[in-house]
Amino acid sequence: MTVKLTKKQLAVLNYLQDFTEEKGYSPSYREMMAGLGLSSVSAVAEHVENLVEKGVLKKVPGAARSLEILDYKHEETVELFKVRMMDCTEEEKKILKEAATILGIDIG
Repeated sequence: MTVKLTKKQLAVLNYLQDFTEEKGYSPSYREMMAGLGLSSVSAVAEHVENLVEKGVLKKVPGAARSLEILDYKHEETVELFKVRMMDCTEEEKKILKEAATILGIDIG
């Protein structure tokens, strides 16, 4: 089963991934708030908690900068998209590409 994420949740994940790749550690909630243009640290905390509940993020309670992105995309889903795209109309390809984008799946 693929986890469905909102646009904000994808933005949080993308920011977290980019920051961690650049710095070598995860951002603080205040850095995420500033980087994402959110209005409060509690808004960041809410997004993080929702992502933890969905199994997309892992964090160590009480530890600073402990956010870790978990693999939430199943290879089977990516393969199904690719197989389906081999034998479909241009309109269906467009719809499948849009769906993959929404799900955050790279189908190439």
